[in-house]
Amino acid sequence: MSEPTPLPMAPPPDHPAIPRPRIGVLLTNLGTPTAAEPGAVRRYLKEFLSDRRVVELPPILWQPILRGIVLTTRPKKSAHAYSQVWTADGSPLAAITKAQTRALAARLEGQAVVAYAMRYGEPAIAPSVKRLKDEGCERILVAPLYPQYCAATTATANDRAFAALAGMRWQPAIRTLPPYHDDPAYIGALKASVESSLAALPFAPDALLASFHGMPQRTLAQGDPYHCHCRKTARLLSEALGRPLLTSFQSRFGRARWLEPAMDTVLAALPGQGVKKVALVAPGFSADCVETLEELAIRGRETFEAAGGTHFAYLPCLNAEPGGIDMLEALVRRELAGWLSAS
Repeated sequence: MSEPTPLPMAPPPDHPAIPRPRIGVLLTNLGTPTAAEPGAVRRYLKEFLSDRRVVELPPILWQPILRGIVLTTRPKKSAHAYSQVWTADGSPLAAITKAQTRALAARLEGQAVVAYAMRYGEPAIAPSVKRLKDEGCERILVAPLYPQYCAATTATANDRAFAALAGMRWQPAIRTLPPYHDDPAYIGALKASVESSLAALPFAPDALLASFHGMPQRTLAQGDPYHCHCRKTARLLSEALGRPLLTSFQSRFGRARWLEPAMDTVLAALPGQGVKKVALVAPGFSADCVETLEELAIRGRETFEAAGGTHFAYLPCLNAEPGGIDMLEALVRRELAGWLSAS
């Protein structure tokens, strides 16, 4: 005769309340100023450009430059750029990331708690990890929304999440979302988005140009896979679309040599090569932001038309569109394998 299953022991009356174990998903992105004005931009840039992962110069050399030149001249220019794309909901990046979080939370309702955080600005990563733990999330997937791995983006977001654990007595288990630059779900979502956007244009582009955020050339020599990831994404997307895809890099900063070819240089040269109609896509961004909506859609158009181009279109990122959320859900569920079934 088998022994009866023992009943669970009730906690003592004075035992502190413990929330039931849950799973958390923390979407992370770069960040944004709180307002499109110089003071807010200065605070944001100070945090961003003080990150040793972003600017790898010794602080004793870089900080005087940052505080003496960069933070006295760049905030006004950057604030103007932000003002060109600011919305009633604030920064496009913040608004879209919130929408992505709500959409994914609806897909994972009852299975995981979904939140978001920014590497620079608010909501910050460390307190967001703590809030998830306080809500009972004993297992957390940190998901940097960067398709292509880069130490200055993916790694620094993960660094901040890991650092948050150092101050916790009861740490949650942590997983991180790997880069997904060549994932079939990502390439498929990009293909569908690009084809849909192209079909809605009133003209047929002579060329399709992909622009990825730039990085100093030295990062490639130091072992960062970012350049290779960008090139592979472009190749796979070109193959999926069945058409050529030009590749370029944007957002050069400082005097160092950056990854090439530069987006603005390519756009300026295309009309002279007989390419008068162009469509521009940004496969390295999970959400539209100042780098896409101002630098590409506005200044990119100006550069192209000034060189003789007649038709220009910027194609939006995956954002919180259903295809993008389908892709994000597939990636997240894959990384939660074992956790979801055990919950």
